Amino acid sequence: MIVALIIACEVGFWVLLALGLAVRYLLKWRRTSVVLLLCEPVLELVLFVATAIDLKNGAEPSWEHGLAALYIGFTVAYGHYTIRWLDGHAAHRLAGAPRPAKPPQYGMARARHEGRLWLRTLLAAAVALTLLQGAIWYVGDGDTSSLRSFQWAALRAAGIHGLVALAYLIWPKKEPVSALPARDPEHIPDALVGRPGKNAASAGGRATDHGPEGGIR
Repeated sequence: MIVALIIACEVGFWVLLALGLAVRYLLKWRRTSVVLLLCEPVLELVLFVATAIDLKNGAEPSWEHGLAALYIGFTVAYGHYTIRWLDGHAAHRLAGAPRPAKPPQYGMARARHEGRLWLRTLLAAAVALTLLQGAIWYVGDGDTSSLRSFQWAALRAAGIHGLVALAYLIWPKKEPVSALPARDPEHIPDALVGRPGKNAASAGGRATDHGPEGGIR
């Protein structure tokens, strides 16, 4: 039941998101779109309550309950970020808004971007760990090994993402340097564009300034 509910919540997330954006930009019903988007957190609340009821009714803690905790943590940390990203692209496609800026790709700007994403992953792990620990305390003396394993999974995910973000900070990704800069023809070698070099131009200037007898015209 829990797995089916997770799938239903995931499908519901995207359905509500698509409806909210369509209502906002196609029908121009901004208030209705806000209501639809505000229904997104309700899905996580429903999943949390259903998981708690399942454990209360005597269900053995299993990987389904751990997966539910990880899913709730991910949506808490990345749900608003995903909605905002898709809203920017929908505004561009459907309402003529400017194209959203792409994330930075190089240098310290990329490192800062990766660091902000890691903080979201850290938040997701913290939410999942809290929910799993609450479930462990609730179960008490029962078998909680599956819940413990998902706690370690959340910690490993945060740790691996943290190492990736740290790598971008220690070794910033360098922007590739073009051999022939575009839009700057003055810096393109003269031989490649058939332009006379400086020496040829100087010689040509002296030939036009002097007459056959060597005097200045």
